[in-house]
Amino acid sequence: MRASSRARAYGLLLGVVLDMLFADPARGHPVAGFGRVAARLERAAYRDSRLAGVAYTALLVGGPAVVAGRVERGLARARAGSRGEHRARCGAGLAATALTAVVTWAVLGGASLRREGRALGGELARSDLAAARRRLPSLCGRDPSVLDTGGLSRAGVESLAENTSDAVVAPLLWGAVGGLPGLVAYRAVNTLDAMVGYRNARYRRFGWAAARADDLANLLPARVCAVLTCACAPVVGGSPARAWRTLRRDGRRHPSPNAGMAEAAFAGAAGLRLGGELRYAHGVEHRPELGSGRRPGAEDLQVAARLSGAVTVAAVGLSAGLAAVLAAVRPAAGGAR
Repeated sequence: MRASSRARAYGLLLGVVLDMLFADPARGHPVAGFGRVAARLERAAYRDSRLAGVAYTALLVGGPAVVAGRVERGLARARAGSRGEHRARCGAGLAATALTAVVTWAVLGGASLRREGRALGGELARSDLAAARRRLPSLCGRDPSVLDTGGLSRAGVESLAENTSDAVVAPLLWGAVGGLPGLVAYRAVNTLDAMVGYRNARYRRFGWAAARADDLANLLPARVCAVLTCACAPVVGGSPARAWRTLRRDGRRHPSPNAGMAEAAFAGAAGLRLGGELRYAHGVEHRPELGSGRRPGAEDLQVAARLSGAVTVAAVGLSAGLAAVLAAVRPAAGGAR
C-alpha cells in the first residue's frame, strides 16, 4: 500500500475511533464554527433568489474544499520530496494520517447520534415524556410537544436511520474518494442543507442549491448505507433477506430520494413500520409507510442504535479498503498514459 493510501485509510479508521471515544464536544466543535460563519454570511447575502443561494453555497463549500486540497497536496509533496530522508518522509506521512483522522472525527456524528438515541430510549422507558421531548430536537426537527411515546420513538428511530447515512456512511465514503477535500466539502453541503435547505417561504429559492447539492452528495452513500444495513440485520436479530425486500419495495416511496433508503432498510432489519404523519414547525407532512412490522416503541431506540453502530463498523472497513484500492489504481492509470 502506498504511503498516501495508508495515510487516508488509517486516518479514516483513527477518525472513527476518535469519534467513538470522544463524540462531539459540547463547545468549540469545528462544524458549529462553520455554522456560525454560514449564518453570518446568510444574513449579509440573503436574497429571495436561486442565484444568490447558488453563490452562497458555492462559496461555503468550495472555499473549505480548496483550502483542504492545498493542505493535502502540500503534505503529498513533502512525502515525495523527502525520498532520501526516511525520517522526514515518515513525519510527513504521520502528519497526513493525523490530519485525516482529526478531520474525519470533526465531520462524523455517529457516536453522538447513538448516544442521543439511547438516551431518548431510556427516558421513554422511564415514561419521562418531558425529558424525551426536550431531547428530541437534538435528533430531528419535528415538533415534540404533539408527540406521545410512540411518536417520539418513531421519530428517534427514523432519525437514527437517516443520520447513520448522513453523519457516518456518506462522510466516510467521500473521505475515501476525495480525501480531505471530500470530507470537508461533504460536511459543508450537509450542514448548509440543515440550515437553509427547507421548502418554506424564506428558503424555497435561496436554499434550493444547498438542498439539491445535498441530495446529489448522498445519492450513492444512502444506497450503500441501506445495503450495509441489510447485511448487518442479524446484529439485531433481523433477517437480511427481509430487510432487502423491504428496501426494494419501500425505499423509493419516501419523498426524499435518499432518506427513504436508510429508513426502509432499518425498518426491514428491525421488523418495524416507519413513516406516517410528521409534525414540523412549518406544518404537517404525511409520509408513506415503510416496512410491515409493528410501530416502534421505546426499546427500539436501543435496537436502532445498535444497528447504527454495526453499520458504522462495516462502513469504515469498506471506506478504508476503497481508499487503498483507489490509491493503487490511480498510479497505474497514470503510468498507462
